[in-house]
Amino acid sequence: MNDSIIRLSSLTLENIKNVRKGTVCIPMTDITKAGVLGIYGQNGSGKTAVIDALYFLHQIMIGSELGPELADYMDSGSDHSEITAEFIISCNENTLYEVGYHVHLAKADSEIWITREFLNCSVTKNGIRSNKNIFMDYQREASDNIFKPQKRLDELVSQDKNLFTDLIVARKIAEKSNCSYIFGESSREVFCRSDITTFENYSFVIRALFRFAVRDLFVIRNTHSRTITANFMLPMVFRIEKDQMRAKGDFAIPLMTPVTLDKERKELLRVIVEQINTVLYTIIPGMNIELRDYGRQALDSGEDGWKVELMSARAGHPTIPIRMESEGIIKIISILNALIQAFGNPSICLAIDELDADIFEYMLGELLDIFQNSAKGQLIFTSHNLRALEMLDKESIMFSTTNPENRYIHMKNVKGSNNLRSMYIRSITLGGQDEVIYDETDSLEIARAFRKAGRSMRNH
Repeated sequence: MNDSIIRLSSLTLENIKNVRKGTVCIPMTDITKAGVLGIYGQNGSGKTAVIDALYFLHQIMIGSELGPELADYMDSGSDHSEITAEFIISCNENTLYEVGYHVHLAKADSEIWITREFLNCSVTKNGIRSNKNIFMDYQREASDNIFKPQKRLDELVSQDKNLFTDLIVARKIAEKSNCSYIFGESSREVFCRSDITTFENYSFVIRALFRFAVRDLFVIRNTHSRTITANFMLPMVFRIEKDQMRAKGDFAIPLMTPVTLDKERKELLRVIVEQINTVLYTIIPGMNIELRDYGRQALDSGEDGWKVELMSARAGHPTIPIRMESEGIIKIISILNALIQAFGNPSICLAIDELDADIFEYMLGELLDIFQNSAKGQLIFTSHNLRALEMLDKESIMFSTTNPENRYIHMKNVKGSNNLRSMYIRSITLGGQDEVIYDETDSLEIARAFRKAGRSMRNH
């Protein structure tokens, strides 16, 4: 399984924030080369909803408990939401899995839970493709069925009847813990047992998707940037696989003061900084990060720790604390390790909300152009900066619309010689697309409202 490549091919949202229905598709001409998707549109038109949906999908697929905050992201006019993700799993030249994962969420007051989730799959071997059928279907209301179809359940328990009891217990644990039944820890251990040969294809799919969520899916939301804007934390998104070190997550470093780390976390930070520095000096000419060590200092536990601080070093300039750099540079540093991972690994999927925030538009365009032409992984991003429209292929750009029932579209009638940026602006003013892509504003009305507000302030 370590040699397999897993790619997200599409994501469908229903009743997530202001998206009643919308599907985004990630380009995939070659599974070993970059897949880039930029999502553009006016404020409040559903761009961030894609990143939020990916975040919650990630939480569900790693078996985490559903928190009550998810209810705030569901359409206030509906009592349910749905997320559907389609994946491609390539094992070798002869075997390809096309997998769909669908999760149906319900809410009441501030509580939220999974009412149904299912996996469907087709397998192509040596050029012969099977039908895409559901192989695991959990329905919370169907308490008399562990999962459907019965044939797959029989295959799973045929070699060990005790597994039937284990699956019942796992279902109760998942419902009590308010997590996914398919990806919850207790049930996943049963589904993925290596000695169940009759279920091995489906076990492989579940293991592969769980591994993808745990190791290869990065979702960077707006909350990530807010800690930087507040000059509070530098959260470095990272994935490290070096020697015996295996780790993924956010390494948050205080910006205003040094931090005391144990030996293991200090070494992890050193490796993260080392990897970032291999690329940083080319993006910010001559710049490197240094890890200043102030020496040993006792941790609260009494064990030895090391007081360290991140510093910015440039040739010919004195070394300064990283907090003294611009917000744009700190933003680049915070996501650079994840970008490096996505650049070199075809299974990495990196999703970033407002990628353009605080990044110089020319640099943004150059980074996207390099990624599209030379990277191996997937990059999904939202942006307001239109530079990407001049750098990326038309298949790599989708636009949000004013229609909540069809939130995302590709621009039609785009020819190779067309400037997508110019076409987008023209479509805003003149239309001509299948959906309206901009809810028109009236400049005179805006000016009148500002004057009215100004008069009311003076009167008070």
